[in-house]
Amino acid sequence: MEAKFFTYIHVIDPMVKRMAARGSGVIVNVIGNGGKVAAPIHLPGGAANAALMLATAGLAAAYAKQGVRVVGLNPGLTNTERVAEGLRADAALRGTSEEEPLRQSLGRIPLGRMAEPEEIANAVVFLASAKASYVTGVTITMDGAQTPVVV
Repeated sequence: MEAKFFTYIHVIDPMVKRMAARGSGVIVNVIGNGGKVAAPIHLPGGAANAALMLATAGLAAAYAKQGVRVVGLNPGLTNTERVAEGLRADAALRGTSEEEPLRQSLGRIPLGRMAEPEEIANAVVFLASAKASYVTGVTITMDGAQTPVVV
């Protein structure tokens, strides 16, 4: 909670108040699907993600009248060094090649690939832009249809 939830809240709190005072602003929280889909190996991080999604929705409702939008984005597997480290650790734990966990992970993603960091950044830029001016209080999943859920 300290690493994933409270660090966000400690930054958001003073910023959302300043945005509300000036009458405009957008906060886009990049969170993670672990808060929607419980995984036994990711319970602490998942709990922090769920708390951040709830805070995102609550802050959006609390500050909308002051012109502030708050949105969440839940990226799935993204081609980053952090994901690569996790796949290497998974391979070492299972005693398999490093390619095997990657193959299995990609097999669960209907698009058949991980997101690129630029794709996540493009979504954040869009959500922060005036083109998304009516989007607030939601957390959008961006995982290549890995978790096709209607909420």
